[in-house]
Amino acid sequence: MDAISFREAMTHLGAAVNVITTDGAAGLGGFTASAVCSVSDSPPTLLFCMNKGGFQYERFVNNGVACVNVLHGRQEDISRTFSGALKISLEERFQAVAWSALRTGAPSLDDSLVSFDCRVVQVTEVGTHGVFICEVQDVRFGPPNESLMYFRRQYHRLAAAC
Repeated sequence: MDAISFREAMTHLGAAVNVITTDGAAGLGGFTASAVCSVSDSPPTLLFCMNKGGFQYERFVNNGVACVNVLHGRQEDISRTFSGALKISLEERFQAVAWSALRTGAPSLDDSLVSFDCRVVQVTEVGTHGVFICEVQDVRFGPPNESLMYFRRQYHRLAAAC
């Protein structure tokens, strides 16, 4: 299996869009990701994946905290901002929207669909990426809204069923 065919096939796997953040002694960090999933509810644990080649990777590893901010349907602009596509500084990315801190101190997006405030308990490197296993320390729900999804290299809004 070649990487290009694999990446194309993965575009058929729709996923929620998230901005994952960190802060601490190693510095502020934030990036857009769709590679997030639950691991266990006892203890509450999730995982996310991050490219090891990015300049922020060591910040996440060394800070040991992360907040997974699930974006709602009207936040495509925030996703693009944190994806790096706009070529603006990390500081400018964070100035574009309102943040607060929950238990760990990682930035929690004030207007997210839900924010999972986490402590990183394990990082396993697989190929080009680090898999961050995180115990959820706190959760904050935003108002009910559509979910922002990514499928076939495009953003889509998914409305909750009534």
